[in-house]
Amino acid sequence: MISIAFFNNKGGVGKTSLVYHTAWMFAELGHSVLAVDLDPQSNLSIMALDVERLESFWPDNGHPKTLQGALDPLFGGTGDVRPAHIEPVSDRFGLIVGDLALSRIEDDLSTEWPRCLEGRERAFRVTSAFWRIIREAAARHEARLVLIDVGPNLGAINRAALVASSHVVMPVVPDLFSLQGLKNLGPALRKWRTTWTKALEQRPPGIDDLPAGSMTPVGYVLMLHAERLGRSTMAYAKWEKRLPSTYRESVLEKPGETVGESDPHQISRIRHYRSLMPMAMESRKPMFLLTPADGAIGAHQSHVQQCYGDFERLAREIARRVGLEG
Repeated sequence: MISIAFFNNKGGVGKTSLVYHTAWMFAELGHSVLAVDLDPQSNLSIMALDVERLESFWPDNGHPKTLQGALDPLFGGTGDVRPAHIEPVSDRFGLIVGDLALSRIEDDLSTEWPRCLEGRERAFRVTSAFWRIIREAAARHEARLVLIDVGPNLGAINRAALVASSHVVMPVVPDLFSLQGLKNLGPALRKWRTTWTKALEQRPPGIDDLPAGSMTPVGYVLMLHAERLGRSTMAYAKWEKRLPSTYRESVLEKPGETVGESDPHQISRIRHYRSLMPMAMESRKPMFLLTPADGAIGAHQSHVQQCYGDFERLAREIARRVGLEG
């Protein structure tokens, strides 16, 4: 199983939209893909499902078909994790639905993390809970590829999500805040990876079903905006120029590495298809599959084709970098 977290502790970079569209594109290319909504805000689930369907997942008397429902026995002290419901978004694209109630387990995840270094069994079960749910669901969905959406922070939920991830893709926009996000993110990933590696040496007997927690950086995706907060693209050119060196120094610990005309750590550049997004949200489909019946007529149709090309190149490049065959 290849599990990829899309992560930047700077919000507003288009991360959830990127996960949604990339999952759809992998499905378009013939891959069975599982998307997991590990952001308590549940924005991926909101983007993928209509309001009536979402309401059925979040009734007043418990949420058995969300990710939180799969976690309830473990965090409620009545057992271990149970299989998660997989919501079909398309023939090959399945979703583990998110839940605002995930925020309730943050303290427990935080408390148990250092106890892994003491070799405590429950600490390992709690910290690996996301991974064990994801692995079982991926096997059931026959998906070699899992895409994980997380919130924009360095909290305990995201730490457990990253432990469950074999790879990390970092969405960025060309601004000061994305650079600061990379500067925070790189050291956090290294610290989490080092701590988990040490913890694995203390695992108690019989606890072998644990993730490696490799969190290998795949690269960054540059999300382009024609205009942001009233400023033109030119106002952000200097930040774009600084991204390659900041990524190398903060994420890869390679300060001073020469950067050529094209940065090999930049996976792709995705344009901001501002006019297509409202139609996509209304139609509950990705922007690159919009049709004239959805309102994509005239110039919009050429933008749909450009969008398809952008995400096809992105998906194929991610597949190449993580070793996904086919």
